[in-house]
Amino acid sequence: MKKRIIAIVLAASLALILFGCRESDRVSYNVSQQADNFNITRRLVAINTRTDKPVLEVIGNFAISNSAHNELKVIVEVGHERYKKHYVYLNEWITYTVKDLSGVFADPYHYEVNFLPQMIQPFTVISDD
Repeated sequence: MKKRIIAIVLAASLALILFGCRESDRVSYNVSQQADNFNITRRLVAINTRTDKPVLEVIGNFAISNSAHNELKVIVEVGHERYKKHYVYLNEWITYTVKDLSGVFADPYHYEVNFLPQMIQPFTVISDD
């Protein structure tokens, strides 16, 4: 009986060693969970790849997900159990990047959404009165 239990334990240990996940996989999963629980300060930048210019920036504790409608959903924690939801519509010209800023101390309920004015093209309306 003892030999059978030892054999089962050894087989299970060998399976974990051979088929277990890598430490980087566990860390990636844990960091993603912490970010989705609003515990990590990050910066999201949406970039127009045609012009190489940023069009939107969000800084704060937020969770992100892609929807089936080609949009990025950004849920930002703005206070104790208070949240705001933003959408970034993605197309062939708009992409995004997210950077972890958790090494920097910041107010957990502070966030910024910046529309970058250099992307708004000025125009003139001329009337023929």
